Amino acid sequence: MDVRHVPEQSPPTGSSADSGSYRDWAELTHDCLTNVLSRLTMEQLWTGPMLVCKPWLRACKDPCLHSTFDLETRFESSPMPIRWWSPEFQRRVDAMLRSVVGWSGGGLTVIRTRHCSDRALNLVAERCPSLQVLSIKSCPKVTDESMARIASHCTNLRELDISYCDEVSHESLVLIGRNCPNLKVLKRNMMEWLDPSEDVTCPEDCDSEAAAIGKFMPRLEHLEIRFSMLTAKGLTSICDGCLDLMHLDLLGCAYLTRRDIVDATSKLKNLKDKVQPNFYIPRSVFRAEMYERLETDVLRIWSGKAGSSC
Repeated sequence: MDVRHVPEQSPPTGSSADSGSYRDWAELTHDCLTNVLSRLTMEQLWTGPMLVCKPWLRACKDPCLHSTFDLETRFESSPMPIRWWSPEFQRRVDAMLRSVVGWSGGGLTVIRTRHCSDRALNLVAERCPSLQVLSIKSCPKVTDESMARIASHCTNLRELDISYCDEVSHESLVLIGRNCPNLKVLKRNMMEWLDPSEDVTCPEDCDSEAAAIGKFMPRLEHLEIRFSMLTAKGLTSICDGCLDLMHLDLLGCAYLTRRDIVDATSKLKNLKDKVQPNFYIPRSVFRAEMYERLETDVLRIWSGKAGSSC
């Protein structure tokens, strides 16, 4: 039931309400309210109780309700493409995140969102020292500036997702690795540049990112670098430095041959899940008129690398 549209009712006469059992919902104690509100999703909290009355709004701002800021579930269910972005939408996401940072009283530990900017993340770095999970994929206005502050102030970070963040470079990975020794999960996926219908960018030197990961993130257990342009040299750097890896996702890494992958991962004794580049992509993945050109380009890349490794 939408709490904004609960019909007003008067206590019935001649019933137990006359003896004082009737209660106004607005008069619930703060502890009772926060107990009830803690059972709601973030979306339910923002679109219902916050709009009822001032006591409920105050309860909705209690720090105990704001240890997590999670919009990712909503983004995943949206029909909008992952690269969709507008300045106005970014301002709204930033405003929501900054509000939750203020309400959390420094207790915010999990952030999962998209389309935020340096402006919001700089505040996160300043006020959320207990942050453990930061997932900000598809944030074109997040740069090395805010990531440097996150690295300096949020040293308890254990999971980081900076997929599709084109303005974040290997310099941020170096700082995160140096300052966040407990980092276990890194997701640095790129867009599907194999699809000629997509206008996307990738870091100019993915091997530099790989070297930073291998040198400064030795405790990684889960790594995703889909559609990275790293070479055998970069993959070797990762596998030499991250011996605890249990999950390695290389989907779409077109510059790696099967031999490159076998040789580099042979030293990873704990590796349980390994996602291969898998260039034999079903026709349903891309539009039919694009597929033949894609297939030709990919096979040419694969054949050239395979031939050079023989």
